[in-house]
Parts: sequence; structure tokens; C-alpha cells
Amino acid sequence: MANETENISIEKSDSTKINSVDFSNLDFGKVFTDHMFVCDFENGEWQAPKIMPYQAMTFEPSARVFHYGQAVFEGMKAYKDADGKVFLFRPKQNFERINKSAARLSMPAFPENYFFEGLETLLKLDNEWIKPGIGNSLYIRPFVIATEPAISASPANSYRFMIICSPAQSYYNSPVRVLVAEKFSRSANGGVGAAKAAGNYAAQFYPTSLAQKEGFQQIIWTDADTHTYLEEAGTMNVFFRVNDTLITAPVSDRILDGITRKSIIQLAEDLGINCEVRQIKVEEIKTAAKDGSLKEVFGAGTAAVISEISAFQHKDELFEITGAEDSYAKLFKQTLMDIQYNVSEDAHGWRREVK
Repeated sequence: MANETENISIEKSDSTKINSVDFSNLDFGKVFTDHMFVCDFENGEWQAPKIMPYQAMTFEPSARVFHYGQAVFEGMKAYKDADGKVFLFRPKQNFERINKSAARLSMPAFPENYFFEGLETLLKLDNEWIKPGIGNSLYIRPFVIATEPAISASPANSYRFMIICSPAQSYYNSPVRVLVAEKFSRSANGGVGAAKAAGNYAAQFYPTSLAQKEGFQQIIWTDADTHTYLEEAGTMNVFFRVNDTLITAPVSDRILDGITRKSIIQLAEDLGINCEVRQIKVEEIKTAAKDGSLKEVFGAGTAAVISEISAFQHKDELFEITGAEDSYAKLFKQTLMDIQYNVSEDAHGWRREVK
């Protein structure tokens, strides 16, 4: 069955998979909705976008993405309130960031009207997959890959932009334990750390697997030059609470400009919590852990929202974090989710309703 919006041709799925999904027991990122958005870049311009049933795709073995890693992505969520209204959270930031990532990998920018019309049409088609209730959401994955069949080492001439969606619950259900990096690096000065490039995540898998063998779920990455400054935590930006001051590293060409991160910084200002954006030495946090002034450490990201960190290890020294009764992590998480699920006022205009 096919129809069209102003710019998008739509082929609806003949049936739905939704009745076979246990929404109370979701494995993150393994179940996908009935439809997907696809748009190809050919002959120097983006072609007519399409929405079609979620399906496998065929590519030439020589497609440049397989050889030179031209692939970038975003992570977003759609939320449904008690009245069945659907909202996105700061989606313009995701749109701008995927094009910033694409530019760093010499890939073409995607048009804003295609992005939002495609995304919102897709969400309306798969509306039933967005379950109400705090903690439930639809995880949205926009991505771009190089599809030109050629293996010469140069940027591709053809690309595919896609959006797929996956129903989600809480990403980390309990506090995580992290290992502070001493040898491996996530990114370097002048590199692609600030881009959401697929290869950034692939490069983390091996050192993270070593940390997991030692009983840690994630790594807190340090600067590549000296390994003395704390930067990001695995798939999240990271915050430290020393006494009643919140500290987080500044973004740079090594650190992803996280949307949850910048939202927390704004909420801290709203709530009258002192927040310092500055370089953070590993030794500063170890000293704070030893003298009792380190109250909390938590990660922040779209998938995880906010994930409390219960322990960190550096140079064979293990530090347990007992947490604070007046937890900033819990306060920020509740405040953020109240905005996302249309429970509270949205003073900064972060919500975008899908109508």
C-alpha cells in the first residue's frame, strides 16, 4: 500500500510485528518497528525520500562504507505522554550534530525539511510502538553511510541516509562500575572524537571488553596526550559532584557535545546548582574520593539518560561511591524526564510535539 506526503513516498507494511513484542522485557536495540526512512544521495544531490517496511538491504561488497568507514549516526528518543501525545526532545540539536559529524567525514549535509518531515511521518506511522509511561520510549537512530561501489581511498559520491526505530526501556538499570583509562584512548586532538562517527564506538569495544573482564561495565576515557584529565564515560558524558559543585569536562574536538550534557548544565543553572565546565584531573577526583568530598559521579546520554556510577578504579586503586541523600543524579533525571514526558513546564522550549 503506497501513498505520499509533500516530499515522501510511503509504502506501508502489509502487517505489523508489534503483537509479537514483549514490551515489558525489551533487549535494548534488538527489536525494530514496522517502517524505516530511506533517502539516497546520487549525482550530487539528495533524491526523493521514501518510507518503506523495515527490511534487509543489499549493497555491493565494494561499498565504500565497508572499506573506509564513512558512517555517522545520531541517537534520539520519542516520548508519549498520558494523553497519547508524542514528543521529541531537542531534535534540532540532533539534526545539526549529524550534519556536523557528516562534514567531518567529508559526507554531504542532509536537508532539514527532509529530516523532520521524514522523522515525524515515520513516528506517526509507527505510533503504536511508542508506549506511554515514564521510562518507556522509542529510540530513534538516524544514520548515513557511503554506498558508492568503489575501493579507491577517497570520499564516496553516493550515500544513504536512513532512520530506524527501536522501542526502549531504561538502558542501564543499576549503577555502573567504571575503569579509568591509563593506556587506551577514545580520541585525539584534531581527530573525530566530536563527531558521532561509527568507528569511534568500534574502537572502544576492545578496551571496554578488557575492563569488563575485570568487573567494570564502562571506561572513563582520559586525554590521549597524558592520560591525566578525565573526559567521557563510555557511551556517555560524565559529571562529578564534589561537595555541592558539579564538574564536567568542556567539549572539544575530542569530546562529543552531548545533548543530555548541555541540558543538565542548563538545569543546574535553573536549580541554583553550581556547575563548573573545566578540565578535571584524575588525581583531583581521587583526592576528593579519599577525603569524602566526592559525593556523586554519573554519566549522561540519550540512551542512558542519567546513569549513576557506583565505583571507579585507577592504577589498581578502587574507589566506592556511596552517593548522596540529596542525589543530583536523581534530581536531574527526574527533572529531565518530567520535561520529556510532558509532565512539567518546558521553560526552554526543548519539547517538539509530533502532530
